[in-house]
Amino acid sequence: MKSLVFLAFALMAATTAQAQSLVFGAGYADYSNSEAEDQAIVSLEYQHRSFYEATRFSATWGAALSVDTDGDTHIGAGLIGLYTFADRWFVEGSVMPGYYHEANERNDLGGSFQIRSLLGLGYTLESGNKLSIAVTHKSNASTQEDNPGVNALLLRYHYAF
Repeated sequence: MKSLVFLAFALMAATTAQAQSLVFGAGYADYSNSEAEDQAIVSLEYQHRSFYEATRFSATWGAALSVDTDGDTHIGAGLIGLYTFADRWFVEGSVMPGYYHEANERNDLGGSFQIRSLLGLGYTLESGNKLSIAVTHKSNASTQEDNPGVNALLLRYHYAF
């Protein structure tokens, strides 16, 4: 009997655990430096299954790649937090340090080490996939002499698998 209870609990936990997902984003990047060129940006993010879950909060790790129209690129990895509220609505935040390469020298962010932070608001669809809108900020956190930063507004689609 104990094994049946354990099996039922394990199956229930497995079905309620958050799936991993690929997040596709598109939007616009606004560089803080007045000489930089603001432009369209696309992003691809991988979010792993949660390593911590509480009533409404979950934490996981992930990796993200973003590329703008000129080819300025950032790739990073870090922590992601998700807080669910009001049935299907959620707030998402993440911090992903990584490597930045400017293809356009006007879009130099002061060095190749840049940290991408994200704050988003989203809605979970019946399929388990999600839609969100997010604001990102990339900067070197003043680890370099020059730290102009870049902000982006993204519309995102989270494909769960």
